[in-house]
Amino acid sequence: MSLIYCLEDDDAIRNLILYTLNAAGFESRGFAESESFWAAMGETVPQLVLLDIMLPGEDGLQVLEKLRAKPATAGIPVIMATAKGTEFDKVTGLDRGADDYLAKPFGMMEMVSRIKAVLRRTAPKEESDILCAGTLTLNPQEHTVAVNGERVMLTLKEYELLYKLMANPGRAFDRDTLLREIWDAEYAGETRTVDVHIRSLRAKLGPAADCIETVRGVGYRLEDKS
Repeated sequence: MSLIYCLEDDDAIRNLILYTLNAAGFESRGFAESESFWAAMGETVPQLVLLDIMLPGEDGLQVLEKLRAKPATAGIPVIMATAKGTEFDKVTGLDRGADDYLAKPFGMMEMVSRIKAVLRRTAPKEESDILCAGTLTLNPQEHTVAVNGERVMLTLKEYELLYKLMANPGRAFDRDTLLREIWDAEYAGETRTVDVHIRSLRAKLGPAADCIETVRGVGYRLEDKS
């Protein structure tokens, strides 16, 4: 079942969207502003985001840019919704990486149809996209991780950390580099953050934990133990 996040500040519209998505067989979660949305992204990454342009505080285009800027969320399909329905809003959203758009007011069945079409279009097509290390697999298109075929639930930062290591097998990353590329500059110097997340990641990976090796005096690397 695909998980869909809906970022929409109008309570009535958001509730109708969530009701429709659930009735159509999707799992869905709604958010009125970006702060709660990002908090949820830190726990579970969805298969698609339905994103309103006009939002209080951080607007939809800013949220879209942040999603596209990070490797762990860059491939998440995004459908933009705009109240204006102007050519400018549509083109701007698509230029910044949106996969499709809906002009308000839109019908619920049209929304479901667009979502299904985008999910089909963005579904993984090549097995080579999947990163593997022994019994550990990471699917960047679906944003899923599995050990021996069993799904492992990771936070967004844990996923980003694992992705970085698996995409560069055998390369040793120092803690400062990992902090800078995954946690941004505001965490500079707090290398314990990396160690805590590595410890949590190893605990969740269970039998595949030994793929993540500690490089003394440097940091961490991933080795395929198969």
